[in-house]
Formats: sequence, C-alpha cells, structure tokens
Amino acid sequence: MPKRDYYEVLGVSKGASADEIKKAYRSKAKELHPDRAQDNPNAEAQFKEVNEAYDVLKDADKKAAYDRFGHAAFEGGMGGGPRGGNYAGGDFASAFSDVFDDLFGDIMGRRGGSAGKRAVRGSDLRYNLRISLEDAYRGLQKSIQVPTAVQCDTCHGTGAESGAEPQACPTCSGMGKVRAQQGFFTVERTCPTCSGMGQIIKNPCAKCGGAGRVEKDRSLSVNIPAGVETGTRIRLAGEGEAGLRGGPSGDLYIFIEVTEHALFQRDGMNLYCRVPVSMTSAAIGGDIEVPTIDGGRSRVKVPAGSQSGRQMRLRGKGMPALRGGGSGDMMIELAVETPVNLTSRQKELLKEFEKLSEENNPESSGFFKKVKTFWDSMKS
Repeated sequence: MPKRDYYEVLGVSKGASADEIKKAYRSKAKELHPDRAQDNPNAEAQFKEVNEAYDVLKDADKKAAYDRFGHAAFEGGMGGGPRGGNYAGGDFASAFSDVFDDLFGDIMGRRGGSAGKRAVRGSDLRYNLRISLEDAYRGLQKSIQVPTAVQCDTCHGTGAESGAEPQACPTCSGMGKVRAQQGFFTVERTCPTCSGMGQIIKNPCAKCGGAGRVEKDRSLSVNIPAGVETGTRIRLAGEGEAGLRGGPSGDLYIFIEVTEHALFQRDGMNLYCRVPVSMTSAAIGGDIEVPTIDGGRSRVKVPAGSQSGRQMRLRGKGMPALRGGGSGDMMIELAVETPVNLTSRQKELLKEFEKLSEENNPESSGFFKKVKTFWDSMKS
C-alpha cells in the first residue's frame, strides 16, 4: 500500500509554516494517544504514521528533500530518512518518546541535554545542640565538631586525577537519563552508568574515588544569641556537606535544645520560680530572698495572709527577646509549707492556736457553709 502524503497525514498544506506543522502534529498526537483512542483499532498505525510525517517535516533539510523528491527522497539509498521509514518495534518506542519531547520537553526541561560539567549541590546537615538556661539567657560562642564531607584537596573537587577531564557518559550521551520501552510506553530513568551525572571519570582521583569530596570532622565556632529557646534553628550558609564534583556546599542547621533548670521554669520570655514559705511567714507576712537567672538576688515582700499559689511579679527579670526588644518578667509563686515531724509541745501550741483562730480562716469557713447548705438542700 503506497504511503500517504506527509502533509495530508498531518492535515496541513504544503506551504504550512513550522509552527503550523508543529501545532497540527500536537493535535494529531493527542487525538491518537492510547488513553484517548481506545475505540480506534488503527490508532497505533496512525500514530506511527503521524510521527513519521512529523519527523520529516519538522527538519528543514528533510522537508526540502521531501518537497522535491517525495517519499523517494528516503528510499533506495537517497539519504537517511525517518528511521528508514519503519516505526516498528523499538523504533516505535522512540517515536512515542518524541511525543513527550515535543509536548512536554520545554516544561520538564528535558531538551538540549549537554555533556557539560554536572556539579551537584551538597546536602544540608543538622546538628542538635543542648545548652543550659543560663547560656540561653546570656548567649555564648561555642565550638562544635561536625562530621561532614569536605572538598577533596587533591583533585580540588573535580573527582578526576590532576589534568584529567570528565567525559560524556556513553550510555546516556550526557543526558543523565535513559529511556526504556515498556509495551506502548517509553519510561525515562536515571542512567545506571553515571547515576544521573551525565559524565564519567575514566581516571578518578585516588583519594576521593571520583566523588570530589572526602569524609572529615570539621570544627566550627557557632554564635548562639541570647534569648534562644528549644526549637530555635540557626542556619550557617555553606557549612553543610560539600557538593559532588565541585558543586556548592549545602547549609548547616543547628537546632537548639534548652535543658530543664532546677529552679526556673520557662514560658516564652517569662520565668517562673516556685518558692516555699513557712506557714507562719505566710500568715504574718515578711521578706524573702529569691534567686534571679542572672545569678543575682532579689528581696520580695510576702503580704500577710498569703495563700499557696499567690504570684508576685519581678519586672524585667525574665529572658531577653531573641532579637532585642526588652526582657520578660519573673513570676514568684508562693507554696505555703505545712510543718512536719511536730513535737508534742508544737502540737499543743497548734491546737491552742486553732481554737483561737476560728474566725481567721475565711476561705474554709465559707466553704463549709456552702457544704452545709448543699446537704440541707439534699435532705429537703
């Protein structure tokens, strides 16, 4: 059966422009796509025919030869036609991949693969740093040891012996990807020979084995600002893992964990300190001395009749803001302490005191009055 005219196959006139030919090809390719043409038993053959026509007409030299000689331009040794005019078997897979190239190549960035140098950025690293609450209050300069990959000083990150140059991978021709046919579809995978680099090194560096980097512990000085808290992240640009074959280094992220303190509990910029006071001090009032996070002391007046849980504020004695802007407060919470291990004499005095202070406990008196009212209502 004679071949149809390529312009007829694509549905364009002989004088159609390159853009018109491409637009017509895309329309035909979508129309004959296997997902859309399941009811058309001739879709595969027509699809091959469309690709064959486009392969000729998209190329200026082939198009000129076709316009002059027709199909004879690619038969009988008159020149390299569109894969010999035969799209069966593996050639059809290549044709189908051309659809993806033409339809999606510009979007996916698959066009124009070059065999130039393909440097790969190094990975970012994470370092967990534990500091005390005092360090978080003052800020500090700390030296840390970070195990990482650094640039090989023998090959200067190229991965090749001195003077040697990487070469384009013969498997993928520098693309970094290879295509394989799976039935009607063509699947693109990372090249197994160059691992997606697009290059191979025939004379790899003896020290780094061609990676361009070596494992090494590196000492870094880190500035921890005042006001950090658990979860604060500090980024050190370019201090991560060295890139492959001279690629840029990644970043180092330091995650701060502030350990619990024996005296203070933190809530944002505020600090809380639970201070026990004796029952007599809470009853008659007085002064107590409390510690502050800066290592100092503050005198606090306890009002007479203070109960457990009462809070008093020391302004500006909390944690500093991370990026300036003042400091938080310190809250003193009283914990009235009940005496233990009483002597007989102490017990006698407390019983006597209890008899004399029946009117001095308004909270308990009010509570038991409510209890009595509740019981009476239940009886009625």
